[in-house]
Amino acid sequence: MTRWEMAPDGRSLELMLRDDVAFHDGSRLTSADLRWSFLERLHAVPGLDAARVWRRLEAIETPSPDRAVMRFDGPAPWALAWLGFLGSFVVPKGAQGGAVIGSGPFRLVEHRPGVRIVLERHDAWWGPKPALKRVVLEIMPEAGARVAAVQSGRVDMAVGVPARELPRLGARPELETEMRLASRLVLLQARDDGGFADANVRLAAHHAIDKAALVRAFTYGVGQTLSLPALPGSAGFEERFTFPHDPNQAILLLERSGFSTETPAQVRLATTRGQFPGDFDMARAIVAMWRAVGIEAALEVIDGTRHLELARAGRLPDAVLWSFDAGAGVAEAGIGALLDPGMPFSCWRGAGLGAKAAALAAEMDPGERGAQWRALGREAVAAGACMPLLQGVQTVVRAKALSHRPSGTGWILPHTMAWL
Repeated sequence: MTRWEMAPDGRSLELMLRDDVAFHDGSRLTSADLRWSFLERLHAVPGLDAARVWRRLEAIETPSPDRAVMRFDGPAPWALAWLGFLGSFVVPKGAQGGAVIGSGPFRLVEHRPGVRIVLERHDAWWGPKPALKRVVLEIMPEAGARVAAVQSGRVDMAVGVPARELPRLGARPELETEMRLASRLVLLQARDDGGFADANVRLAAHHAIDKAALVRAFTYGVGQTLSLPALPGSAGFEERFTFPHDPNQAILLLERSGFSTETPAQVRLATTRGQFPGDFDMARAIVAMWRAVGIEAALEVIDGTRHLELARAGRLPDAVLWSFDAGAGVAEAGIGALLDPGMPFSCWRGAGLGAKAAALAAEMDPGERGAQWRALGREAVAAGACMPLLQGVQTVVRAKALSHRPSGTGWILPHTMAWL
């Protein structure tokens, strides 16, 4: 886009598109493609996650190939941020089935699900031409496999490597290691039924977690503990609010509901394994912290795809250790997405918090919206609806001869890579 303007009432967003953007099939990207991607395609396939995100979008006018006007059924101050976030990609008008045709610096030439993705440079891209002509992404869910691959030289870069491996790998003359904060909100998402139906148990589970110990053990102190489901610098963050690590309070809360270390509360906890650095080991540490106060957790492993499938169906375990990317920097794509049952990322089905999150998405005044999102975050934590843990990190191990430009979000951008 070259220009955008939100109407004062938040009900329309005017977009001026670049006139030099080409899809990978050679066709030019126009406002008709934007309308197809965000309106017609989503109406035709309502089960897509993006259809839930853009459910308030009523129409897209296309007065010219370079101009589009998005119209909403109510104020949508979040719309511009969501255009740069998850699932908001533009595909050619009429694209069907599994066709993957984008307009970025690389085009897809091979995809073997769960195994490999091969990209080749898109020389018609409007931006600076990437230095690399071809990028092969090897899918390795297990962190140990990524460590072995980069150590042996089979791959040139590995991400999500456990922090404990960085000193050893960094000592090798041919490798470079990196660890920096990412736009990653690590938290426990709780349900309001099953083993966590009792608010005392949810709050005890939160009080029992030593977040500072998690930061020391799994990010070497680079991460930052969190008490609200928002990252520093975002509208929902409030530095003064803290939720204390207090095992004694956890024990008292459990006693009120008839639980103890002899007769513990029984819950199910799911975690990913390899989705972010140290996730499985972090979950095991939390299980041990819970056991010490009177909560016995059965730990199970799910991958990211399975998490979203279970979340949509309302069948997730009692709690999930999850890494939520809050790169959009707005509360609607953080607290709102996590609490609103209408969003695909939410585990919580409580109507009260969900209704408040949905209503707040229409608040146009930035100051008032930020204050209300912070208040809702405090309310959600006080109810045990979510248990924020820390701001996560991105770990990278790469061949010293391979350079790249780090992103503030922690995302790895192939078009910034080059061989030295």
